[in-house]
Amino acid sequence: MSVTARDTAVANAGSVREWLRDVPAIPFLILGCIAFAAIFADFLAPYDPQFGSLTDRFKPPFWQHGGSLAHIFGTDHLGRDVYSRLIFGARVSMVVGFTAVIVSGVIGTVLGIVSGYLGGWVDQVIMRLTDTWLALPALTFAIFLAAIVGPSEMNIVIILAAVYWTRYARIVRGEVLSLKEREFVRLAVVAGCSKISIMRRHILPNVVNSSIVLATLMLGVVIVTEASLSFLGVGVPPPKPAWGVMLSDGKQGLMVGYWWLTVMPGVCIMLMVLSANLLGDWLRVKLDPQLRQL
Repeated sequence: MSVTARDTAVANAGSVREWLRDVPAIPFLILGCIAFAAIFADFLAPYDPQFGSLTDRFKPPFWQHGGSLAHIFGTDHLGRDVYSRLIFGARVSMVVGFTAVIVSGVIGTVLGIVSGYLGGWVDQVIMRLTDTWLALPALTFAIFLAAIVGPSEMNIVIILAAVYWTRYARIVRGEVLSLKEREFVRLAVVAGCSKISIMRRHILPNVVNSSIVLATLMLGVVIVTEASLSFLGVGVPPPKPAWGVMLSDGKQGLMVGYWWLTVMPGVCIMLMVLSANLLGDWLRVKLDPQLRQL
């Protein structure tokens, strides 16, 4: 290895260590544990999350009187193990949340770049459509779409992507309006580059950081919306274990002392959303030179 290559490798390693040193440990650990549970749910869950025994109905957590280590977080009204349902619910939330964020981010970023760079009637059409979407209450609009297309995991991904792409389009367009006046873009125009080439090679790399930061911040919003739709019965259909479905199933038992049926999934939703928001704030600081005072 040459001296230059070795120095570059050392510099890259030092940069990675600096990033890892500044990562918020607790949010990163929580999201890592949730992702691990989602990936290996088939091996971590001690019971089938969709089936239970009626003889084990409403078993409390193991630390309460009547509980046992066989069901550490208790059982629900059908005798299903809450711990197993929480683990598989993490898979549903991660798959729906990340997929919806990625799809909406790609759609919104592409439309924002096209709208900001091309301008004219293209910009007017895309931005008026964006304004119309943003004027609608997100949750109400999602419920309306879910009631039309029907509840399913894939439909929820499509609905959430259709509701939240406007956030990316608006922010990316604002950055593109500034970027297209920069010298490197003007030089690319003078050099004869096509509009598609300029948008792909010069505009996209300069707005992708903002899209990534917004995606991490939108992850919590998407997860809460998915849980709300499942809670209202127009999201992930039962008996598939989703945290919103578990909240809906457990709400009737809350007032008679079966608190674990709502507290456990509620805590999982809270931890995942809070961790995603904290990680998004950290990424915003790391990727924005102005916030780093550079």
